[in-house]
Amino acid sequence: MVAIVDKDACTGCGACVDECPAEAMALENEIVVIDAGACVDCGSCGDVCPADALTME
Repeated sequence: MVAIVDKDACTGCGACVDECPAEAMALENEIVVIDAGACVDCGSCGDVCPADALTME
């Protein structure tokens, strides 16, 4: 499983970027992007997202 970003819901707050233990997330143009190869499928990002813009698939 990998984290998927709902780009319409993402507010670009960066909470998930700060939380990611694998440093697999970054902000680009105020939207989170995920390096699927670096993602360790931990789900930490979804737990801290205030906009519920992240799901694990």
